[in-house]
Amino acid sequence: MSETPSNTLQYRFDGPEEAPVLILGPSLGTTWHMWDRQVPELTRQWRVFRFDLPGHGGAPAHPADSVAELSARLLATLDALGVQRFGYAGCALGGAIGVELALRHPERLASLALVATSPRFGTADEFRQRGVIVRTNGLDPIARTSPDRWFTGGFAAAQPAITEWAVQMVRTTDPGCYIAACEALAGFDVRPELGRVGVPTLVLVGSEDQVTGPAEARTLVAGIPDARLAVVPGASHLVPVEQPAAVTDLLVRHFSGAWQPAFDSTTGQMAIVAAPAKPVLAATPQAAPIAEIAPPVTAPQPPGRPDTYETGLKIRREVLGDAHVDRALAQSDDFSGDFQEFITRYAWGEIWDRPGLDRRTRSCVTLTALVAGGHLEELAFHTRAALRNGLTPDEIKEVLLQAAVYCGVPAANSAFRVAQQVVREETTPAE
Repeated sequence: MSETPSNTLQYRFDGPEEAPVLILGPSLGTTWHMWDRQVPELTRQWRVFRFDLPGHGGAPAHPADSVAELSARLLATLDALGVQRFGYAGCALGGAIGVELALRHPERLASLALVATSPRFGTADEFRQRGVIVRTNGLDPIARTSPDRWFTGGFAAAQPAITEWAVQMVRTTDPGCYIAACEALAGFDVRPELGRVGVPTLVLVGSEDQVTGPAEARTLVAGIPDARLAVVPGASHLVPVEQPAAVTDLLVRHFSGAWQPAFDSTTGQMAIVAAPAKPVLAATPQAAPIAEIAPPVTAPQPPGRPDTYETGLKIRREVLGDAHVDRALAQSDDFSGDFQEFITRYAWGEIWDRPGLDRRTRSCVTLTALVAGGHLEELAFHTRAALRNGLTPDEIKEVLLQAAVYCGVPAANSAFRVAQQVVREETTPAE
């Protein structure tokens, strides 16, 4: 266990001190205990390093809102411990950290395993909406539905103790850190960069995973030059918990021998060997993992250098949501297209991108202006934007009360009616 400054992570070691280090990274809402059933076997060969995400498992609540920041904290922790080269296996958000390490710090990785991971996790809207729900209702609605996302129905019914453990893990997470981690996943998209992942990679997924399933796994395998795919039957998102023997067997076989050739810190060079053909991982009678080779897909082209328009489009999507922006752009034509480009470039790419006010404050100003102008349709989607930008329903209420004094009671009355409906829609957890 460790004392944890704000720029590092809470961690623990298991296994012999002289063994090479193998890191296990957790999923959003879990703790390092999600890997408990892998540790006895893995510590036969490796010194296993596990860490908790900020605010998870009793770790100090120092939020990190990007995968890059989480990776930097992990490296700072390892640097302080003198760990230079390691194998890395991560689940979901933990897997995203592994991809970030492989892209930005390839000299540190001996080998990589990505469990229930995607190069892009759903849409940014989905995770920012989850943040709105947590900010308004706390973590209980997310906790109660976690078993449905993490486990197959049969496993959850047969293992009530594990199901309750999963619920309590989420409930005891710091809400602010959970929201920040949602923001990290919302901003994660490495699809154009997968070809630069240069370490041997195992992509492992449960066949029944409805969160980051086999389709996302195949995208990883198609994009990473030296990658293999293993699909574990009868498992959902937390496949290390649901099928521990299969996952352990696959990890042991993948990481065995992975520490050669070593990175030479004195010359800054690493020996390059030809990448092997992608083999099919053989099934074992006990664990019965199934592996297959992903069909090739056309890799997306990397975007050009962002200009004001691209910056504006990014901010517009972050604030208003992909669905709203896609709808507005789809409805534009030769008559309205120039206007859509104008507001994207100047309103969003310049004004909303200025550093003088944060987005919460800009939302307050925008709501007030829309009340004053009686623009109720725009007030509706900017109320949604205000929730996404971090305003609580109570804070939105205070903005509208302030507007009632200076813009008039009739205008505020209409505004309250519109905002009330939006807040109900956005903050009511899905059943």
